[in-house]
Amino acid sequence: PFSTLGWPESTKDLEYFYPTDVLVTGYDIIFFWVIRMIFSGYEHMGEKPFHTVLFHGLIRDSQGRKMSKSLGNGIDPLEIIEKYGADALRLTLVTGNAPGSDMRFYYEKVEANRNFANKIWNASRFIMMNMDEGEERCKGALEPADRWIFSKLNQLIKEVTDNMEHFELGIAVQKVYDFIWDEFCDWYIEMVKPRLYNTENQESKDAALFTLKTVLLHGLKLLHPYMPFITEEIYCTLQREEESIMISKWPDYKEEWNFPEEERAIETIKEAVRGIRNIRSKMNVPPSKKVPIILLSKKEEVLEIFREGEPFFLSLASASQMTMQRGQEGIPEDAVSVVISDAILYIPLEQLVDKKAEVERLEKEEKRLEGELKRVNAMLANE
Repeated sequence: PFSTLGWPESTKDLEYFYPTDVLVTGYDIIFFWVIRMIFSGYEHMGEKPFHTVLFHGLIRDSQGRKMSKSLGNGIDPLEIIEKYGADALRLTLVTGNAPGSDMRFYYEKVEANRNFANKIWNASRFIMMNMDEGEERCKGALEPADRWIFSKLNQLIKEVTDNMEHFELGIAVQKVYDFIWDEFCDWYIEMVKPRLYNTENQESKDAALFTLKTVLLHGLKLLHPYMPFITEEIYCTLQREEESIMISKWPDYKEEWNFPEEERAIETIKEAVRGIRNIRSKMNVPPSKKVPIILLSKKEEVLEIFREGEPFFLSLASASQMTMQRGQEGIPEDAVSVVISDAILYIPLEQLVDKKAEVERLEKEEKRLEGELKRVNAMLANE
């Protein structure tokens, strides 16, 4: 740490850079290298060379073997970067890896992280395609979905900052990954699409665009240490206030971005949407088919949640309409139900499936299974 800085002369570099901050190294050279640097530092400079050493594991092949020339199982990083991108490789090496633990290298992981980069790219393009001057003006009038995503982002900033300060890099980036892919792309963007396409309510559209842009920019900052290239490219294209994401301010936890009520409300709607999607999937109902939904709840606050979130709930649940009521009247006996906290959602069976076609399908399945049973029994009876 000192010999590269002009030692034994007393240079400006030596004065400025020694002692350094953190040494990151593999555990296999603790005795060959790390300890030698420490005792040499004390011997020649009278001071430790760094205050923290972070040990990481080794990268092994998919069978768990150490990479070596004799086995020919090493990888050329440049080839992987050429095929999948440097960001995808970099994210692969830090995701799901506890400090000090060896990791196995799989090409499938790199491909999955390349897909994540594509997801961010497409989300950014979608936002830019819909952006106009409106989103720059909007500073208030946020709707429940906007306040929900800000609240989730706020918690993420707090947790990720804490994880990084404790060198829990794999845990931190997994949280950022889950937030961007799941909460932001799969839920929030889908929630606000009806507002972006609604030309009659410009204020609502402005609030959605302001939220989309602000949350994405903060998400990119949190992801930047792990995927520097794509985050820099999108950040510099999306805004003009800061020259580079690399020297922009790290996001701060803000008390005014806490919206616990909206978090509870949107999580309730998400629970309902998941339940309805599961039912539709089990019954092979295509996403294009819109069905009516009856919401039954004795709690006014639950009914109010669905009244406020009705536009995006109908879109996410592929519903044609929603009826809200407190009692059982008017609910068909054969309706399929989805139970969530403090509410039940009903879908009339005939709206989900064509009964005649479904009976035919089940009769065919019955014949197929009877034939299979006959075949199996014949095999088992054969001495």
